[in-house]
Parts: sequence; structure tokens; C-alpha cells
Amino acid sequence: MSIEPIPRRKLYHEVLARLEQRIRSGELAPGDHLPSERDLMVCYGVGRPAVREALQALARGGIVEITHGERARLVVPTAQLLVAQIAGGAQHLLRMQPGMLEHMKEARVFLEAGMARMAAERAQLDDVARLRRRLAEHRAALADMDQFLLRDMAFHREIAHISGNPIFPALIEALFSWASEYYQSIVRAPGVEDLTLAEHERIVDAIAGHDGPGAEQAMRDHLLRANALYRQLDAVPQARPG
Repeated sequence: MSIEPIPRRKLYHEVLARLEQRIRSGELAPGDHLPSERDLMVCYGVGRPAVREALQALARGGIVEITHGERARLVVPTAQLLVAQIAGGAQHLLRMQPGMLEHMKEARVFLEAGMARMAAERAQLDDVARLRRRLAEHRAALADMDQFLLRDMAFHREIAHISGNPIFPALIEALFSWASEYYQSIVRAPGVEDLTLAEHERIVDAIAGHDGPGAEQAMRDHLLRANALYRQLDAVPQARPG
């Protein structure tokens, strides 16, 4: 018989497991407050540190909300909240391993190209009208590069919402956050604003025409051009705007 030692677990893991079981069983429902720290200490026969570590673990997972002076409250996790949980770690990873940036850019092309196809397949008239407004707002911001950047992100967010998948907006928001320095370098690169707007218009036209393959290709071309520009700017640091 093979030896399968049972790993030792820290005390807070046991508290966490019991709280998770109570949540899974329905004993605790979204909106309910968890028992107080003192009650949990008595219930499980543990000290305050074990209880607090367990509650913090639930909070990091987006399962409970902890407000100073109040008992922890069970919440309904959202895609945006769950993705945001790893934002700090993702940014640290990109700083410590610059090569990961290429993998992230590749992932973004794959995600947004498919997202544009889905948006084209699902877009309603009001969706298209809203997307055209985002494009018009983007064009109106040409004289203000800070606003131009914000309008660019708003355009991509709108496509994520049109896709109808609630996970996509959260992922797009995370990508903007994780690689903000890279993103600003592309959108604010001198002389490419008109090209960016033309590419966005091509994407809008494809989505409005319910041309899934066309929207996917237009988005892919747009992002691959941006990736190539990033590599060019990265080779010549002085070309970046201050």
C-alpha cells in the first residue's frame, strides 16, 4: 500500500473550510452577516487570529465584505470583483517578468477579436447607436490626449458590453489596469490618432453590418498593428510622449 500522508493544515484553514461549508449549504445567504468574531471563536474553539485570517481569506476571494466595526457580510461575487482580486499580482508579474507582456498582448488579441465577432452577431440597433456615439466622442477628443486615451478605452468597453457576456467587460478592465503603461504608450503615440480612429470605424461598420468574421478581423488588425507599434516605440524610448 502506498504512503499518502495527510498534510497538516493551519488552524485558520479549518475555520475557513467550516465557513465555506455553511455558505455552500445555504445556511448563510447573500446579504447575511456572519457571526461575530467572538461567536466564531467560541463555536470553533479557536483564537481570534485564526478567525480573522479565515475572514480575510473569504474577503480576498470576493465572498464576504468586511467593514470596520461591523460583522463580515456575505456578498454575491461579480466577474469584475473576482478579476480585480488578482490585479496587484498581475502588475507585479509584468514588472518582474517583462517577457510576460508579450503573452498578455497575445491574449488580448485573442480575447478582443472573438469578442468583436460576438458583438457583431448580437448587436441590436441601440447597441450600434451607442457604439457610434463612443466613436464620435473619441474623435472629438483628438485635441486632448488624456481624454483621447479615456475615450479609446470606453470604445473597447462598449464592445465588451455588446457581446452580452458579463465576464468580458471585467477582463477588458483588468487588461487596461494590468498593462496601463503599455496601453498609454500605444494610444498616445504621436501621429497614430487618425489611424486608430479609422480602425475603430472599420470595427463599428462590421458590427453594425452583423459581419462577425469582418469584425473579428478588423479588431485583430487593429490590435496587431498596435502591438507592432509598441515594439517599435520600445526600441526608441525617446519617441514616446512624456
